[in-house]
Amino acid sequence: MTANLEEVRTVLAQIRAQVSKVIIGQTDVIDKALICIFTNNHALIEGVPGVAKTLLVRALARALGVEYSRIQFTPDLMPTDITGTNVFDMQRSEFTLVKGPVFTTFLLADEINRAPAKTQSALLQAMQERRVTIDRDTHELSRNFTVFATQNPIEYEGTYPLPEAQKDRFMLKIDMDCPNEEDELTLARRTLGNDAPEHVLDLGGVEPVLDEARLASVREAFNSITVRDELLSYMVQIVRTTRTNDSVLVGAGPRATQAMLLAARVHAAIADRDFVTPDDAKAIAVPVLGHRVILRPEYEIEGLSVGDVITRILQDVAVPR
Repeated sequence: MTANLEEVRTVLAQIRAQVSKVIIGQTDVIDKALICIFTNNHALIEGVPGVAKTLLVRALARALGVEYSRIQFTPDLMPTDITGTNVFDMQRSEFTLVKGPVFTTFLLADEINRAPAKTQSALLQAMQERRVTIDRDTHELSRNFTVFATQNPIEYEGTYPLPEAQKDRFMLKIDMDCPNEEDELTLARRTLGNDAPEHVLDLGGVEPVLDEARLASVREAFNSITVRDELLSYMVQIVRTTRTNDSVLVGAGPRATQAMLLAARVHAAIADRDFVTPDDAKAIAVPVLGHRVILRPEYEIEGLSVGDVITRILQDVAVPR
């Protein structure tokens, strides 16, 4: 049975409340992660060590009542370490499948850019089709399968840039910054007590709000959020402008248009509205487009960032009334 929008608002508030027990501040990051989850897409999380990237994914998995697995990407990681492999059983004289960590619901791909492209590509089929092929046999994954991949933005030695095809499969790039002074002070106080975030999570302080079956029904409720034709055209125009801008070498493709539309709809629900506005499109433009757009080298040398270009595009594209 599909949930209604009132139930969706209640569920969103409950999830945010549970996750906030261990993630101090970072409200915008939690909201972006929820956008990916409720549109059945994947997220690329970038932040320096220690800002609770792993803790965020663990808390979300607990609050949503789903399975969670983690892979630490390293240069020697092999594709079979992700997908699994068939192993010969001497006693039974047959091959049996030993499933890899990809057979889960929420998968944390920690420091994904530390593995070479061959290993990273093991996730491509899983992310796109929610199935994996092992020795010519195809195996279905959870319909709620979601990849949260992390990157360290300041350490590039021994890393491999993500291929453009893989980056395009991440709906949003979520920048996770250090907490502000007040939130960090709260964290410091809790660290000295018995309610440190890690302890709260390990001791079951985050309670499940949903389960896998209920997650699918809640997701369907977002289809009832109104998106006017003028706003459809507005978001399409924003994406298309990235392909013609003078400072852009490679613009965003059609998958970015789909991501923008779906993300704007969930963003509206988080803002407690049953309709999408231009502000929803503007709020998710950089997270949706930032990792898909490649600037021309001469503009990067001048210090122009992708975020600057997208901001200018938003200023240039006419906003519907």
